[in-house]
Amino acid sequence: MKLPLLLLLLRLLLSLGSAHAAGQAPLAAAAVADATRPDADRARDADRKPADMLAFARVQPGQTVIDYFAGRGYFTRLFSTAVGPQGAVYAVTPQLLLDRLQGKPLPPPVSAEPGRANVHETVGAASLNVPARADLVWTSQNYHDIRIWGGAAGTAELNKAAYAALKPGGYYIVLDHAGVAGLDEAGMAALHRIDEALVRREVLAAGFVLDGESQALRNPQDERTARVFETGIRAHTDQFILRFRKP
Repeated sequence: MKLPLLLLLLRLLLSLGSAHAAGQAPLAAAAVADATRPDADRARDADRKPADMLAFARVQPGQTVIDYFAGRGYFTRLFSTAVGPQGAVYAVTPQLLLDRLQGKPLPPPVSAEPGRANVHETVGAASLNVPARADLVWTSQNYHDIRIWGGAAGTAELNKAAYAALKPGGYYIVLDHAGVAGLDEAGMAALHRIDEALVRREVLAAGFVLDGESQALRNPQDERTARVFETGIRAHTDQFILRFRKP
C-alpha cells in the first residue's frame, strides 16, 4: 500500500473514532445527570468520572449490560439509565463475596427503586448467563478481589464466563487499582491492588483482544505501594481501565 493511501486510511479511522466518542458524550452526560440518582452516588462523581466511563464503555440504548460485583449499584444505576427501557442490566453478586459476608445483608436491590424495571439482580451466580447475549460485561475495582479469594483459577473462571456471556464484538471492561509491576498475591491481599500486566495476560488468554484503554483515572502521584483504603490515597489511587473485545 502506498504511503499517501495508508495515511488517508489512518486519518479516516481516527476521525471515525473521534466521531464515535463524540456521539457517546450526550448519552453519558444524560445518564450522569439523571435526577433519580442518590446523593451518595453524586458525591462520588468527581473521583469516579462516570461520564468518561460510560463513553469509554460505548454503552447504547437497548443494550444488555452485566455489572459484575455490582456492590451498592453506583454503575448499575448509570447503566440502567443509559440502556433505557428497551435495554437490560444484570447486577451480579458473586458467590465468592457471599461466602465472605457470612450472612450479612446485601445492599438494597437497585431493581426495587422507582424507574429501575430494567435492572435484574443475580445473586450467587455460578456463571454470567443471561437471557440474551450481553453487549458489555463490566467490573470495577473488584478483579483483584476475585484473584485474592479465588486465585488464578477464580479469575480464569470469571474471564471464561465473561467471554461466554458476550455476543461477538461485545466488550469486557476491567477497571482496578494499579499495583507495582510483579505484585504477588500477598501484596494484592494487603493492598487491594493488582498488577495491570497480570490482568492483561489473564484476559487475553481467555480469547479476548485488547480494544482500548483509558487514562481517565490515572494518578501518577500514586506510588502504588499504599493500601487503597488509606487516608490521603482513598478514591485517588492510580487506576487502569482496559477494554477488551470478544472477536
